[in-house]
Amino acid sequence: MEPTGAAAVIIGNEVLTAKVVDANGPHLIKRLREVGIPLRTLELVPDEVDIIVEAVARARLRAKYVFTSGGIGPTHDDVTVRAVALAMGRKVVRLPEMVALIREKAVDAPTAEAMRLADAPEGAVLLPQPGSWYPVLTVGDVFMLPGVPQLFRTQLEAVLARLSGTPVHLRVLYLNLGESAVAAVLDRVALDMPHVAIGSYPMFDRSLDYSVKVTVESVEKDAVEVAVARLQTGLPSGSVVRTE
Repeated sequence: MEPTGAAAVIIGNEVLTAKVVDANGPHLIKRLREVGIPLRTLELVPDEVDIIVEAVARARLRAKYVFTSGGIGPTHDDVTVRAVALAMGRKVVRLPEMVALIREKAVDAPTAEAMRLADAPEGAVLLPQPGSWYPVLTVGDVFMLPGVPQLFRTQLEAVLARLSGTPVHLRVLYLNLGESAVAAVLDRVALDMPHVAIGSYPMFDRSLDYSVKVTVESVEKDAVEVAVARLQTGLPSGSVVRTE
């Protein structure tokens, strides 16, 4: 069976050492959900070639689309391009079109370090990014995005504009009973409707007016509504505080 959905590899020692709080992973999760592309896995790894190679290889086995974040700049710790090339069994080459863009953008003659931005896995292509001279680097459904959140977000939108997904319909029920009291009803509906995903999340904040948040989701809107109706009928009277 061909892999579906997406997987992500967030790369950076700065995240793993708490120098920077990762903003790209949460944003990617949110945007993929909004466009209807399921995220299979998200892995956080350091700037080490061998570990990145393993993570990218795993991601490609699990998902059709792979997003990486970080490690594509001109400094010594930017090793993502080399790692992705190794994971795909490709050489690292210098893209003439990227060389031309760098020279066009530079005020003076670009340094050797700046030219590292033109290195890419063999077979890579550049996707134009509206409003920016810097294109998105991609090879075989692997999208290598910057680690800087602002750049990551704009490049992500350029990628998502080219992909297609199936939006998921979501309903939420807030219950004033604990999970033990409602588990049997949730189990019954979940077993009868395997094409609908039902999640149960207990809350322990006494300032809230509910104890359990139940989510019901599917690509089929009618199925979601049927499942919600069955839950409301089966749950004890008065246990549903509100729905969304």
